[in-house]
Amino acid sequence: MSETTVTVESATTEGSSCCGSCGTGTAAAPAATTAERAAFQVKGMTCGHCVTAVTAELKKIEGVTEVAVDLATGTVTVDSTASLSDAEVGEAIDEAGYELVGRLAG
Repeated sequence: MSETTVTVESATTEGSSCCGSCGTGTAAAPAATTAERAAFQVKGMTCGHCVTAVTAELKKIEGVTEVAVDLATGTVTVDSTASLSDAEVGEAIDEAGYELVGRLAG
């Protein structure tokens, strides 16, 4: 039985296209687990360029895994592997050219 396991692991390691769903191979490692989600109110965003600028600056913060911007409400949701300070988020938003109004309760 251990010989079978060695064979399967070897095949998977050598670039097999096995997705792992059948339980015979090893699936790709999952993305980093998000530990924190925080929402912020941002003032001044009006278009796709705004979304791109804010997203790019926030993704420069260590640990940020995902950024979602809702232009209609001015809400920016940030997923990260650790808690983010309002100061570091504010600096990123400022660098993008917008104003952090504050953290939303949630």
